[in-house]
Amino acid sequence: MSEQLYHRRRELLIAYYRRHKQLPTYDDLAELFGVRSKGSIYKYVDKFIHDDLIAKSDTGRLIPTTKLYGLRVLGSVQAGFPSPAEEELVDTMSMDAWLIENPDASYLLQVSGDSMINAGIVEGDMVIVDRSKDPTVGDIVIAQVDNEWTMKYFMKRGNGIFLRAANSKYPDIHPSDELTIGGVVTSVVRKY
Repeated sequence: MSEQLYHRRRELLIAYYRRHKQLPTYDDLAELFGVRSKGSIYKYVDKFIHDDLIAKSDTGRLIPTTKLYGLRVLGSVQAGFPSPAEEELVDTMSMDAWLIENPDASYLLQVSGDSMINAGIVEGDMVIVDRSKDPTVGDIVIAQVDNEWTMKYFMKRGNGIFLRAANSKYPDIHPSDELTIGGVVTSVVRKY
């Protein structure tokens, strides 16, 4: 197989995965690539595995890798004074893999209100919460205080725990009855 043909078919595989959110079957690949030979498809699959686009699970099933579904990392950009920039493919990464350390223990919440605005969290943002993490002082947590849920800084004074907003117009919250931590905020996602 020529390199040019391989790269075209690699792009077809990537486009198929992005459109359908699943890998094509061998029959789908044959149709997608316009080939009849199963042997040719197996050669492409072996090359895709070699190039780390796909992998085989313990059961032999084909699974996508971050090179298949991740975004290209082209380098960095200066946020201060302008500097010359060159586009260079550095790597690929999955936003899920970068933002979520414990997928089985994590969930998303949409933010409403302005109590965490000075922490850079505004209404409409999505926060990723990890319920497996134990909070430490200064962490932003999702907490149930006296039967109501909120997002605030986790604070301690002596043996007492309280919650603090990142907006001075809101007072500290000292639980009068019960405080349950629903998880630690690990990431904020904002779409413009």
